[in-house]
Amino acid sequence: MRRSDREVVGLANVLAILDQCEVLRIGLCVDDKPYIVPMNFAYVKSGEDISVYLHCAPKGRKLDIIARNSNVCFEADCSYKTLEAEAACGWSAEFQSVLGEGTIAVVSDEAQKIAALDVLMKRYGFIGKPEYQAQSLATVTILRISVTSMTGKSKPRR
Repeated sequence: MRRSDREVVGLANVLAILDQCEVLRIGLCVDDKPYIVPMNFAYVKSGEDISVYLHCAPKGRKLDIIARNSNVCFEADCSYKTLEAEAACGWSAEFQSVLGEGTIAVVSDEAQKIAALDVLMKRYGFIGKPEYQAQSLATVTILRISVTSMTGKSKPRR
């Protein structure tokens, strides 16, 4: 990271930023053409391993790309605020962000799919144990990012 003064140190601190973010953008690439998609997300930390879960429709461009190239990057940001100044070059922003890389795959095991949906539901505010209709489970696709690297960056107001 070029600006070490903005680097967020420690996995717990990076995850604390991710906890505040509402949307995660995934970056995919096939045939030298990038493709970025904003998505709802949740993550699970098991030891040092982190899995990010996403849900989507059973068909579409994103799944076509993933079938050809499972490498993925992601970005999430929050707490953005423009900081005005008298001089144009003095303008700045406060923010927090997380960047990461990994591999992405479709979750096909039904028990793992339900576990991922439970984490997603809880993250966005569902209280209790969700129940899913068979038809809904059959038509939702769950994606899992196995995170290989992740960094955080923060620029608070001075």
